[in-house]
Amino acid sequence: MNRSESKYFATAVRMDEAFLELLEKKDFAYITVKEICEKAGVNRSTFYLHYETVSDLLAECTQHIIDKFVEYMPHDTIEFLEKLPNRPLEELYLITPEYLTPYLNFVKEHSRVFRTSVEQASVLGMNDAYLALNRHIFMPILDRFHIPPSEHKYMMTFYINGLMGIVNEWLKDDCKDSVEYIISVMRSCIANH
Repeated sequence: MNRSESKYFATAVRMDEAFLELLEKKDFAYITVKEICEKAGVNRSTFYLHYETVSDLLAECTQHIIDKFVEYMPHDTIEFLEKLPNRPLEELYLITPEYLTPYLNFVKEHSRVFRTSVEQASVLGMNDAYLALNRHIFMPILDRFHIPPSEHKYMMTFYINGLMGIVNEWLKDDCKDSVEYIISVMRSCIANH
């Protein structure tokens, strides 16, 4: 990356961060280009050099959150998906420390951004990301466990909302409890159902 590209990237990161900070305090519909520029310390012309609209910045922020999360996970997602139909069932149980520890560490290290993404899930399009996970990962796993398709949406709603509820409570408490403790709570809830 040359110096010009580096400066361009650094400016985009500042605008991403400014946008996410503003999103913590107010609804997306009320965030203006002027506010983003003031918070990021850039001119309006610089904003428009990077984006056409605030929605473009929103899309970039959402992709940035998802990319960082995927990088954080220890497994090669493509390899996991390719081998999904033939993996032993015990490897498909994703509520394990192996899968939860990197996820919860990511949440803890990026708690401000994650809290905003949870609170503004519909604005950030996180529901679309969850739908993609459902379609490509969770539904095939449920099929492997012979869960009737008519129960898939209910089962996934139960698990996702329950697990996200635990994460939300943890975020509200500034992630004070250890990752290991949160994993034990999640596993206890799942084991009881």
